[in-house]
Amino acid sequence: MYKIIGTDGRQYGPVSADELRQWITENRVNAKTLIQAENRADWKPLGTFPEFSGLVTDVPPLASPPPSGVNPRASNKVVAGVLGILLGSFGIHKFILGYSGAGGIMLAVSLASIVGGVLTCGILFPAYAIMHIIGLVEGIIYLTKSDDEFVRTYVDNRREWF
Repeated sequence: MYKIIGTDGRQYGPVSADELRQWITENRVNAKTLIQAENRADWKPLGTFPEFSGLVTDVPPLASPPPSGVNPRASNKVVAGVLGILLGSFGIHKFILGYSGAGGIMLAVSLASIVGGVLTCGILFPAYAIMHIIGLVEGIIYLTKSDDEFVRTYVDNRREWF
């Protein structure tokens, strides 16, 4: 039995060797597709498995597989979390996750409150503080979620706020 990370980044399996051979003939997987054999912690490209070497072509050089227990689709979690904590008021963590609209709102509110705060002797500065608190809270939330929960919430379901 094998687990597979498809070209869409999703994990499939367990899949039997016969099913995997069928996927090869249907071009659903290729030599670079990451595969995890049963009772193994490491992920390897399909082209490196001797039992499938006659079926796939273009064997890639050994790629660095994701560490055991790490979801490759959560690769932006730590970066987004740290940027949310440090620079959250500017929405950079939103841009990292691909939420341009939400990031733009946070950036616009923060910049307008800084400029407006200077012009109004500080009346608009609380808007900047609110944006910073939102970024701080979201950064902490990102970092405290498991990789799978992070992917489910922010990658699959595209949840932009909290």
